[in-house]
Amino acid sequence: MPQFHKNDILNLLSKLTLRRVWNGTKVWSSYQLSKLSGKPIQWGYPVSISFEPTTSCNLRCPECPSGLREFTRPTGMLEKNFFEKTIDELHRELLYLIFYFQGEPYLNPDFLKMVRYASAKKIYTATSTNAHYLNDAKAKETVQSGLDRLIISIDGTTQSVYEQYRIGGQLNKVLEGAKNIVKWKKELKSKTPFVVFQFLVVKPNEHQLEEVKQLAKEIGADDVWFKTAQVYDYENDPNGLIPAISKYSRYKKNGDGSYTPKNALKNHCWKLWHANVITWDGLVVPCCFDKDAMHQLGNLKTQSFKQVWGNDNYKQFRRELMTSRKNIDICANCSEGLSVWEK
Repeated sequence: MPQFHKNDILNLLSKLTLRRVWNGTKVWSSYQLSKLSGKPIQWGYPVSISFEPTTSCNLRCPECPSGLREFTRPTGMLEKNFFEKTIDELHRELLYLIFYFQGEPYLNPDFLKMVRYASAKKIYTATSTNAHYLNDAKAKETVQSGLDRLIISIDGTTQSVYEQYRIGGQLNKVLEGAKNIVKWKKELKSKTPFVVFQFLVVKPNEHQLEEVKQLAKEIGADDVWFKTAQVYDYENDPNGLIPAISKYSRYKKNGDGSYTPKNALKNHCWKLWHANVITWDGLVVPCCFDKDAMHQLGNLKTQSFKQVWGNDNYKQFRRELMTSRKNIDICANCSEGLSVWEK
């Protein structure tokens, strides 16, 4: 799980302004009031948003709609001009920007240009990558872009284990890309990006937890995060991915061998108050669990973001969530949504 690291936190705090602090205070206060009253109250604008650079991906991971090519929505690339227009509207309140939803960000040729644009607005920027495109030149450009956090997916310390989930991937490319980033950070005397090895814990790799820590240390990554896996057909787990180590599983095993989510699904969700997701083609959706954009709350090609954030669709979705969260399909298999103070 993500840990608070001193250097990374100090960098994030350096992005704070009075306006961003005030906005965050309004958002947090309205969330607390909503829980107390049982009615959705929304003040302020998102503290964090996720922008999708592309839905394209070079891998075929078994629990990923992008990898499986199972989207009903179109595949495409985020356009730089559209991105900049949206950031211009939000940057005064926005603290944290995630360049990821589905797909591999580095497949978008304008990806690092967009990172530069957001970084120039003093927004904390992060992305998640399978690291197959971090050649020497791209690694240098990444460091120069001002990217604050680089999450590298590394779900195995040997090729035979890695490829069981990262189908079509080459572990040697991932490690080479990580080394290139670390090299250019040193060459350019840059403290960023903060490099994270993210290890998605599944049954085939759960025996390599200590090995990935050692590998990260050898290469020079700043941290290792262990992530639990979302399994769509968790009741049966047909791909055999749910780990035996309960700590790293989102699901508990029942007496009959089936699984159920550990999350109690309380009728509130911090994510719906402080964050949201924007697809490559401008659709606004509640969170990262709506991978196929089935709950479209607005379209930035026809409305401004601030119009969408306060529209009737958003109000209705928050109302339904506070009434019966377990009946919302994307919430039924969710392990998140509580704030850090509630975990």
